[in-house]
Amino acid sequence: MRVAIIGVGWAGFRPVTPEVSYKELTYQAAVRAYHDAGVDPRRDVDGFITVAEDFHEGTSISDEYVPDQLGAVQRPVHTITGDGLHGLAAAVMNVLTGQFKIVVVEGHSKASNVLTLDDITVYALDPVLNRPLNFPPVAIAGMEMSRYLHETGTTHEQCAAVAAKNRRNALRHPSAAYGADVTTEDVLSSPVVAAPLTRLETSHPADGAIVMVLANEDVAKSRGGRAVWVRGVGWANDTPTLETRNWGRAVYAERAAEMAYRMAGITNPADEIAFAEVDDTYAYKELQHLEALRLCERGHAGRLTEEGATQPDGRLPVNVSGGSLGVGNLLEATGLARALEVVLQLRGEAGARQLSRANIGLAQSWRGVPTTSGAVIILSKEDG
Repeated sequence: MRVAIIGVGWAGFRPVTPEVSYKELTYQAAVRAYHDAGVDPRRDVDGFITVAEDFHEGTSISDEYVPDQLGAVQRPVHTITGDGLHGLAAAVMNVLTGQFKIVVVEGHSKASNVLTLDDITVYALDPVLNRPLNFPPVAIAGMEMSRYLHETGTTHEQCAAVAAKNRRNALRHPSAAYGADVTTEDVLSSPVVAAPLTRLETSHPADGAIVMVLANEDVAKSRGGRAVWVRGVGWANDTPTLETRNWGRAVYAERAAEMAYRMAGITNPADEIAFAEVDDTYAYKELQHLEALRLCERGHAGRLTEEGATQPDGRLPVNVSGGSLGVGNLLEATGLARALEVVLQLRGEAGARQLSRANIGLAQSWRGVPTTSGAVIILSKEDG
């Protein structure tokens, strides 16, 4: 049995959306996704999944607040307390059981409502060993960046080139919140937020919602040739403690990728993956993740970026959407944003940023500091 994404919809993405609630954003995305898929949620959908973190939502059991706008009243709904790609993985598994023909995944961000996001993130730190130190969460990223640069020989200039590339890519994305025509020098000279990490190397929150409709092979093939097929999914968590993790490598991404590659039958990802949308919450993370995904050798991602290989016209386009640095950080919906771009590219619907060679794409996510939790999904035009 195979699984496909048959419909997508989104609303946002902007730094502030005072005119709409998160429910209205989700409703807009859902209506577009159902129209795209040609389904009626009240009649055709067998299950609904939402990705959310109660601390961000400001409510407990947050899936109780999504059925109305999804058309899921009195229907099976459950929350994955994880990133959007974890929700897609759960939906894939639901369909593969044979008990669900169509499953809907929803993720949203109303980050502008969260007045003290850093203070909330601190609660993910160990309450005994780390939280009493009272350092900002971004400091963890600064320390990890320093270790990554030291171990791999990557330069700060190469990290800054990632930020400049992604923010420029976002200028061709009509929904992106943080597109900007900046240079590597602009990035390096922006204010330091956690040495050596600068402000322009750090993604900033955005409001938005994304809804995806997944279906089994029979349903997908009955709806024409616009389906995008799930070739593989994988997810992994490394150690949750700061004291025992590997500070120079993204072990979670390595393990998630191996799981996804095994399911997809991919043995040489550097040759078989045409383009990628990877987590770039911080600029150095794009480089670290490319190496963890085996899209290049360890320590070579910075050089590839410097040489232009990850540009839209390069041999391995990366974050053509602009990534989180250009589109905005959508909290738990961030992974869905990466997958959304892959879907649009594979369907030839990416507009001004459309790639000429887009047959197999990869999306990868990370839940952000202080976690070591991530997921990978591989999508293709064909179902084999």
